[in-house]
Amino acid sequence: MATHTSRLRLFLYALLLFAVSAVIVAGALLHWDDQLKLYWQEQSVDAEQRIESIWLPDYQLSLQTTLVGLEEDETSGLTWNPLTGTLFTVTGQNPQLIEFTPGGVVLRRVKLTGFSDPEAVEALSDGRLAIVDERRRLVAVFRLEPGVQSLDLDDMARYDLGFAGEGNKGFEGLAWNPRTQRMLLAKERDPQGLFELPFPEDGSAGTLEALPSQPLLVRDISSVTIDPRTGHTLMLSDESRLLVELDLQGRPRSFISLFGGLNGLVQGIDQAEGVAMDNQGNIYVVGEPNRFYVFSQRQ
Repeated sequence: MATHTSRLRLFLYALLLFAVSAVIVAGALLHWDDQLKLYWQEQSVDAEQRIESIWLPDYQLSLQTTLVGLEEDETSGLTWNPLTGTLFTVTGQNPQLIEFTPGGVVLRRVKLTGFSDPEAVEALSDGRLAIVDERRRLVAVFRLEPGVQSLDLDDMARYDLGFAGEGNKGFEGLAWNPRTQRMLLAKERDPQGLFELPFPEDGSAGTLEALPSQPLLVRDISSVTIDPRTGHTLMLSDESRLLVELDLQGRPRSFISLFGGLNGLVQGIDQAEGVAMDNQGNIYVVGEPNRFYVFSQRQ
């Protein structure tokens, strides 16, 4: 009888250990630790700060669709162009610049010659566009004319971003800050971080500057964009499945999870690669290979 009781107790201990291990493993895979840290950070935000924020908990999915014809092209990076009222993304598998409507209708595809790995695109205040080539470690700036079907890197102004030898762990995010006339660049990992490139209206570029280190609480950075209303930054993380709002000091202010069952998502967003925001506060996200999502504030 004693032996039977001991075996039962040992079995229950083993079962409990297995359950605890399963929870720990699941938490690591789902990155609950990232979200828990952000949740506690979010709880410290007072009512006045919320009014001055984007405040992501107020957002929910309003559109989910696919960009037709881009199934094999792997979209990456996203920007809203207020001058055209359209969105732009780039594709890495077959380097292209894609223009499409807020409803996800593709308007044109522009071939990118000379690019190795375009990862981010951004509309500047004067109507020009900028593209980051992660593998070549540069940002190229150009003006997209109507009817153009192809663009050559050799014909563009180019600026070296440094970090030679980083391969595909370079810059994946690019945003334009109209208040400071600077580009915000996000390095994916190893080391992860945010940088600024002074870019005045005369077209010259300054020196890349690392922003003060902050606990960003994400495992990688896939894309960034700046809210034109508040000046706050939206930071997208593929590995952590998170969209995070950073305040003017670069500190996490609010977040939403990109897992299924939350914020209107039936299925989670796998491989989220680009985020953009328009003047009305709508948030746009692209995910590989060609998925497109719109998040809007709850009415």
